[in-house]
Amino acid sequence: MGARKKISAEKRKEALKTMYFAKLQNVPTSPRKMRLVADMIRGMEVNRALGVLKFSSKEAAARVEKLLRSAIANWEQKNERKAESGELFVTQIFVDGGATLKRMRPAPQGRGYRIRKRSNHVTLFVGAKSNNEDQN
Repeated sequence: MGARKKISAEKRKEALKTMYFAKLQNVPTSPRKMRLVADMIRGMEVNRALGVLKFSSKEAAARVEKLLRSAIANWEQKNERKAESGELFVTQIFVDGGATLKRMRPAPQGRGYRIRKRSNHVTLFVGAKSNNEDQN
């Protein structure tokens, strides 16, 4: 690794130490379905977001709820105190496409239709309100 690349990688690692996030990788649902759930809670206060996810009928909401609880626990672990209501917000959440499994399904007249079984990666950042305003 070159010197410039190493320095920028070290800066990136230091920046991540001050951020509070959780990642969920290789979720076996399509990114499009997961983005619908992510858009529901973007920018919300965490207790309200947990309520929205708990009562959502979407299958992906249960996975994002668990991820949000993990991000809150990470924040509490790094700050060595419990989060108070109204203190934490979902500052960022994004969904990236993961690996796609390609399968074939038999089709009429000897053909085969391709099936793409998609997966995704979700990254969720939490922070205080002051951090939320600084990033925007």
